[in-house]
Amino acid sequence: MKKILLALLLATASLYALEAQSTTVKFTAFKTYAKKGVSGVFDKIKIHTQNADTVVSLLKNATADIETSSVNSGNKGRDAKLVSQFFNVQNVKKIQAKIIDVQKNMLVLQLKMNSKTLNIPMNYSVENHTVKAKGTIDLADFMMLKSLKSINKACYTLHKGKTWQDVNIYFTMQYK
Repeated sequence: MKKILLALLLATASLYALEAQSTTVKFTAFKTYAKKGVSGVFDKIKIHTQNADTVVSLLKNATADIETSSVNSGNKGRDAKLVSQFFNVQNVKKIQAKIIDVQKNMLVLQLKMNSKTLNIPMNYSVENHTVKAKGTIDLADFMMLKSLKSINKACYTLHKGKTWQDVNIYFTMQYK
C-alpha cells in the first residue's frame, strides 16, 4: 500500500522546466534630451537551470551568458556601432546574469559586465507560464562610462549630443 501511495504522489508531483529557447533579454537605452528610447535584444543567450518543483525554485540560481556581439536593435548599422563603439571599447564580450533571490514581485539579478558584479533588483510577474522582469542599471556602476562616451561621440548628431547612462533591462522566460 505504501508503494502505491508513493507512486501516486510521484506521478502527481509537478516539475517545472524553463523553455530556454523562448527566453528573451531586452534593453532600452536612451538618447536625446527628450530621453527617446532605443530598444533591442540579444540573439545569443545560453540559459542554465535545473527542473524544480516550484516556479520560485526554478528561477533561483538560473543563469544566463549573453554574447554582446549578438545585439539586435532591428537596425544593422546601429548594431555594428553598438558592438564596435560601445561593447568592444572596453572589451565586453559577454554579460553574465544569475537570479540569486526571489521574493513576492521582486527578484535580485546578479549581473556581471566589464568585470564588475552588482545585484540588480527587478520587479517581476508570472502569468500564463511566463515570467517577465524589469529593472534599471546605471552604466557608471559597471565602469562603462568610457564606452558611453564613445557611443555618444559616434552618434552625436543622431543623439543630439545626449546619451543617457541609465538603461532599462528586461527578461522574459517561459516555463512548462
